Amino acid sequence: MNGTAFSLFLAIVALTLVITFFASKKTKTTSDFYTADGGLTGMQNGLAIAGDYMSAASFLGIAGTIALSGFDGFFYSIGFLVAYLVVLYLVAEPLRNLGKYTMADMIAARFNDKKVRGVAALNTMAISTFYMVAQLVGAGALIKLLLGIEYIYSVLIVGVLMTVYVVFGGMTATSWVQIVKAVLLMLGTFIISVMVFAKFGFSFTEMFNQVKNSTPLGESFLNPGNKFKDPLDTISLNLALVLGTAGLPHILIRFFTVKDAPTARKSVVYATWLIGIFYIMTIFLGFGAAAFVGQDNIVAANAAGNMAAPLLAEVLGGEFLFAFVSAVAFATILAVVAGLVLSAASAFAHDFYTHILRKGHATEKEQMKAAKWASVGVAIISILLALFAQKLNVAFLVSLAFAVAASANLPIILLTIFWKRFNTAGAVTGMLVGLLSSLILVAISPSVWSPVEGAAILTGEAIFPLANPGIVSIPLGFLGAIVGTMLSKPSDVEKFNEILVKANTGSGLRKGA
Repeated sequence: MNGTAFSLFLAIVALTLVITFFASKKTKTTSDFYTADGGLTGMQNGLAIAGDYMSAASFLGIAGTIALSGFDGFFYSIGFLVAYLVVLYLVAEPLRNLGKYTMADMIAARFNDKKVRGVAALNTMAISTFYMVAQLVGAGALIKLLLGIEYIYSVLIVGVLMTVYVVFGGMTATSWVQIVKAVLLMLGTFIISVMVFAKFGFSFTEMFNQVKNSTPLGESFLNPGNKFKDPLDTISLNLALVLGTAGLPHILIRFFTVKDAPTARKSVVYATWLIGIFYIMTIFLGFGAAAFVGQDNIVAANAAGNMAAPLLAEVLGGEFLFAFVSAVAFATILAVVAGLVLSAASAFAHDFYTHILRKGHATEKEQMKAAKWASVGVAIISILLALFAQKLNVAFLVSLAFAVAASANLPIILLTIFWKRFNTAGAVTGMLVGLLSSLILVAISPSVWSPVEGAAILTGEAIFPLANPGIVSIPLGFLGAIVGTMLSKPSDVEKFNEILVKANTGSGLRKGA
């Protein structure tokens, strides 16, 4: 066991538990629990969004994919970053103006129907669980490498911690854990990037020349096509990445933690700058790992390449930097999984329990109790699923969650805001078609049926040829919504006009809503 790493791990855990302790004193109402009572500033929320978004996939998965596959790994960086333009220009302001605690609130502002809210809650829980499995896989691999603790116990440790943050501290604790993590992650990544660049004499030309001569891929390392050989699969992946963020529940609920839409926009601007700088630095992480760690060592530590960044830190800065970067990666995972648990628990407690089971008549105490028990339930399910996904690359796992979000949520969000004829039947049909098509296509894809970096769950011939279903499932989500609408009565035009004004101006909002 690495003593320095263990000490830093304990320091991270202690810091986050202190944050949770103080946050628990401020978490008295459902508004506190779900949204920190809308009290975050634009900069604070921007940091928290960045902390929520720069996940294990970003830090561990992308670095490993670039190191092993070259240019193709950078598709993840580009897609994750460009996605925020969709969020900024199409989703952030209307969502904040129409919603209260969850994405379902936004849709229910136009379609006051239990079916809509129930299916939206189902989507949120499915996507959050999918995404959380990726984080827990990264956590298990990281702790096993660093502390020698078996994968199953590593996943359990993170599962228990994330549940504690949410149950006791709610959104306030989750937000501040994410802010601290964002600062630490940017610092750690910057230090490694400068050290890598210094090794190449601060010359991009030298870096490209050395890297291509250091890997088995040679010249092709700098060209696309090493990992994604099918052009359709590449387009499908990028569609999912660019459009998926605007449908991710744990990102969407962050816009309810500020007082109004202008502050939500500022949050996205701050987050985009931070995320952009970070994803540029993933080039140095991946190239540095390829040149100084080597493909064989990366694969030996983890077949999917998830440990490339910590191993690079060890080569460049010895035991202490290795321990620091690993502890930061651990904080990264803790922050993201806390946000995911909260989004799934909010969907169950607020949308399903309060509005469907209790028909809006649940007391504050009952809602809080339901949210906390939902947090425990979501954590248990995610831990069990993570135990079966140990060999999957976390960036790949997250890209699947993005595909589900882009297929099931984004079409409904956009059509709710912009299509006058859109109605309840269309919303329900679109969400179900998007969710089921993406999940079914993943289940019959090569990701599940054929060996990809040890990732296969079954053996045999894949029915669906693409690893990422986005290019098929996203249009199906829109098509389901359109067909469902056209085959039923048009929506209330007056209600649409009211929603259009409110979405763009915030008219009629009450404080904290």
